Amino acid sequence: MAKIALLALNQEGIATARRLMTVLPEAVLYGSANRTTGADETFEQFKPTVQELFRADVPVIGLCAAGILIRSIAPLLQDKQHEPAVIAVASDGSAVVPLLGGLHGANELAARLAAVLKIEPAITTTGDLRFQTALLSPPPGYLLANPDAGMQFLADCIGGAAVRMEGQTPWLANSQLPQAEDARLRILVTDRAVPIPPDCLVYHPATIVVVVEASAPETGDLVEVVESIFRAKQLAIGSLAGVITTTGGNESIRSLARHYQVPLRITDGSWQEGNALRAKQGAFKITLRRLKEPVQMELIGRGLGQLRVVGLGPGSATWLTPEVKEILQSSTDWVGYTTYLNLAEPWRRGQQRHDSDNREELDRARQALNLAATGKSVVVISSGDPGIFAMAAAVMEAIDEDRNPAWALVDLHISPGLSAMQAAAAQAGAPLGHDFCVISLSDVLKPWPVVERRLILAAQGDFAIAIYNPISSERPWQLPKAIDLLCQYRAKSTPVVVAQNLGRTGQQVTIKTLGTLSAEDADMRTTILVGSSQTRMIEQPGQRSWVYTPRSYH
Repeated sequence: MAKIALLALNQEGIATARRLMTVLPEAVLYGSANRTTGADETFEQFKPTVQELFRADVPVIGLCAAGILIRSIAPLLQDKQHEPAVIAVASDGSAVVPLLGGLHGANELAARLAAVLKIEPAITTTGDLRFQTALLSPPPGYLLANPDAGMQFLADCIGGAAVRMEGQTPWLANSQLPQAEDARLRILVTDRAVPIPPDCLVYHPATIVVVVEASAPETGDLVEVVESIFRAKQLAIGSLAGVITTTGGNESIRSLARHYQVPLRITDGSWQEGNALRAKQGAFKITLRRLKEPVQMELIGRGLGQLRVVGLGPGSATWLTPEVKEILQSSTDWVGYTTYLNLAEPWRRGQQRHDSDNREELDRARQALNLAATGKSVVVISSGDPGIFAMAAAVMEAIDEDRNPAWALVDLHISPGLSAMQAAAAQAGAPLGHDFCVISLSDVLKPWPVVERRLILAAQGDFAIAIYNPISSERPWQLPKAIDLLCQYRAKSTPVVVAQNLGRTGQQVTIKTLGTLSAEDADMRTTILVGSSQTRMIEQPGQRSWVYTPRSYH
């Protein structure tokens, strides 16, 4: 999923969006499939696309009339505390109107866009207009601890009440808030865990870093340990800027950073800034370092290397999951079989490609792990689902065989994808509606007698069978042999689905019977679904045929 999405309905909007992207390098431009060219991605329908992005908390910039954006998002509006920025920009660049997301930087983002277009943003938030600041949306490095008090606080300011400042408030230096030393209203910036008084906005600066060292590969829940230290020192957990370690491979340390959704950085132990508050828990040595100003974590050490294993689905861009899109676009390096990297090319944003041959799975996995161990964000790209006859197993096998300690510093994630058998089944009806199994006819990584035995047992067990890798130029005899074996246990009238080039140009889905299936029906881009004894075919005059396996077994 994009970090910021621009949506254009016409070619004029595409041109304006490209101007705006000069200050939004992380953004993705979506264009109407029928009315635009040159977009990063296309959409068929505007409303579902906007709603998908909004639900995923992605800021949306529509190069369109404000009305179409409002009508698209209106059914989803519930809580302004959790709304991403939504901004309408005239397709010719003549207006910028922030509609939603004032608490999440919409007004600031609108001001950046308007500056590019050399116009004034149409900001309607009274507090922002009156005081030239966004009290409810502080800049990075500051957390508003009591946002629910914000609207009344602003209303009092607008009504003429003055404000008393306590603590460092650099982002408010140029604001037009009325100030007085004896004011009833207060703005308090502190890293202390203080009771929140009435008539006060409390901000916690990101000035505390947790440094964790482990003298042994021990595991344990560090969250409670860290929180107990914060409580003992009367510090606000909202001021936690990040976690630093010299042993990034420890899962407990990673879980700590994930729990608080803060960066985890790896150093050589030389980072010693700020005042130190130490504690020890088992094999863990924990140090809280307290600084005077918000910490820029990205400048400390290096990030934890990431390895993401993804599947593109059978071929169609519409079958690519939002998670996989986001991973592809946010990574630094792509590793994969050249054909699959070419399929993913529409989503590449400058990532370094590392191409390899189809039969180099283990070497490819090791290459990806080595790249990730240097701190890069690496994606291994498969087709279909990466855990079904694909690269997830190869990565696991490499880790298991090599036991490379450098790979312990890699954050591994496997993202599910749509498999070819699911896509084939959907095109034909529901042939996998009851118990089924999946068998690859390839004998490259297992001997043919194993394939034969599995086919026989699956047929005896009356499973519907999804067949992968049915035939190739090097093994043209295997599919005919498999058909002969299946015919010994299954009626020749059994429905069979033959799906070729799923989701790609030349897609063809044919319904046959086991008795009429032959080697000429398939190639390596084919998935075959063989029904069980219960699988049925629905034939309707003048209509397409369907295949399904009933959920109840008779």
